[in-house]
Amino acid sequence: MDEQEKKLEEQAPDTEQQPESQDDQTETLKETTEKIWGSTKHAWSTATFKANQYKKLVQKKIDLSAIHKKINAAHGDLGKIIDDLRESGQKNIMNQAAVKEILERIDELKAEAASLEEEVEKIRTEEAPQEELNPEEKTE
Repeated sequence: MDEQEKKLEEQAPDTEQQPESQDDQTETLKETTEKIWGSTKHAWSTATFKANQYKKLVQKKIDLSAIHKKINAAHGDLGKIIDDLRESGQKNIMNQAAVKEILERIDELKAEAASLEEEVEKIRTEEAPQEELNPEEKTE
């Protein structure tokens, strides 16, 4: 029995060391879990930000494309009116009300397109918001 008792004592860890070891393991596990969770949250927020940014960019580009189509249509209208006026023998074609109206519309559309292009560039240069560090992370 003496040998069996010795073997059991050797196999059983010290009860005094075990709680400390478990506390260390628990703390290490907790820190690792917090780091993984922090990384996961950061990755998720970055992915969400990028997806929203892409959505905004696509919508602005669709709007910009529609404006460019309107500009092209206005150019076509302008050319047709100028040709019709020329064929009818009109003088001072550029001073005609219809021509001035289309030119003003083209200028407005170009200004709107420039504004949208600025917004697109602004969205492209936006950076993901940085999350505040936890108090524990600030001290490290």
